[in-house]
Amino acid sequence: MAIILHLETATTNCSVSISKDGEIVALKENNAASYSHSEQLHVFIKEALKEASLSFSDLDAIAISKGPGSYTGLRIGVSAAKGLCFSLDIPLISVPTLQSMAHQVEVKADELVIPVLDARRMEVYSCVYDAAYKEARETRAEVIDEDSFTEYVSGNTVYLVGSGAEKCRGVLQHPNFVFNESVVPSAKDMASIALQKYETGQFEDVAYFEPYYLKDFVLQQKKKKN
Repeated sequence: MAIILHLETATTNCSVSISKDGEIVALKENNAASYSHSEQLHVFIKEALKEASLSFSDLDAIAISKGPGSYTGLRIGVSAAKGLCFSLDIPLISVPTLQSMAHQVEVKADELVIPVLDARRMEVYSCVYDAAYKEARETRAEVIDEDSFTEYVSGNTVYLVGSGAEKCRGVLQHPNFVFNESVVPSAKDMASIALQKYETGQFEDVAYFEPYYLKDFVLQQKKKKN
């Protein structure tokens, strides 16, 4: 039995889950605009272990959402994951953030899902996935205009999901586009991807692994509390 701890900190959602052979047995998360990951992540890890009646020694691997996303959020999550892997001597698994988002949408044959995370101005992070959640186009940082993704939409339903979907809704007019801004990266959607990588030995080098930033770091300060 593979027991995997999953950490998702790429966006505002601080999310922790534990799975047994791909089935979620504990989930703790909070989607707060204040980016409270540094305060909440380790608390959520302990609470998830308690909910699942497990200890750190029961874990077989740590899975981390590798990005793209928030520089600070990714650094916090990866640092926590690497620290646990070193101390517990267990492998590190990386899960593409956009791929786990795609798993939140059920798509039929010939349909596509495009997770889009909000970046600066009219820019998004995006990747195109087919009905089997395999990459049909690589991850990019791109500016949304009226021609974005038009090569995929002829005759097919294309789901645009995530925080960048609102930008897309304003400029993409084809009726085959379906928009869903409510999809956020969550540790609950990492389990099947992480299990497959665990079973096939697709592990990261804990010493050298870095998040997938995709773009240069721009400092984002926390909002001040009133």
